[in-house]
Amino acid sequence: MTAVTDARVQVTPLSGWTGALIEGADLTKPLDAQQIAEIRAALLKWKVVFFRDQFIDHDDHLRFARAFGAPTPAHPLFDAIPDPDYPTIYPIFRDHFKARYAGNRGWDKASSHADVTAAVNPPAASILRAELVPPYGGDTLWANTVAAYEGLSAPVRKLADGLRAVHRFSPPDGTTASEDYQRRVSRRPLISEHPVVRVHPETGERALYVNPSFTSHLADVSPHESRQLLGLFYAELARPEYTVRFKWERAVSRSGTTDLLSIWHPRT
Repeated sequence: MTAVTDARVQVTPLSGWTGALIEGADLTKPLDAQQIAEIRAALLKWKVVFFRDQFIDHDDHLRFARAFGAPTPAHPLFDAIPDPDYPTIYPIFRDHFKARYAGNRGWDKASSHADVTAAVNPPAASILRAELVPPYGGDTLWANTVAAYEGLSAPVRKLADGLRAVHRFSPPDGTTASEDYQRRVSRRPLISEHPVVRVHPETGERALYVNPSFTSHLADVSPHESRQLLGLFYAELARPEYTVRFKWERAVSRSGTTDLLSIWHPRT
């Protein structure tokens, strides 16, 4: 498909380490090679990029995704896809998470994760678009895992470089999973082991690759050491200076309804 525009995009950083707003790209149309390269460069530098006022449908969403790689199945555990024509798009509703977990959730609990790290070959990035936005609340935060790694002292970085972690779908600490969630995990267990520090194939940057939602423990250390070390890594990941907070907004679409479609493309 031929691109319809050669306009450059504008990249505006949103914090010192993490996140940038992309303007000058219309995601309802094919992007040209220069735009794709500039968006990819911004993603590699800022780890998450945002687009405002993009009134896109599923086909637009997938065309944008395919500019950066092959889309993966929507979810390895929750496979009830409303539209079989779009098996790589997974709708998320507030009630889904109410039904899965009960208990204490926060930045360091069930809501903090990188997507599907329990897979042997997890996706390189994720894209999210918001169609229904609450009048308040619902902000989303992202952390720069490269900055978190670099913020560790040299001896701790050296220790982290030699560690491996086990990832699996299981209720995070402080939460209780629903019976449905437990049945799904039992029916389709997904367990993998990854280095605690991953090296990005394009930039060569080293990043902490652990998260409270899917990392169950560190391999080849005692349970006590695992808890203490993971707690140290999680605390570093959650340092405010390494994060960006995004507030979803309402807008008036071309059809006259009140919604906003925004995209995030995190996790390198």
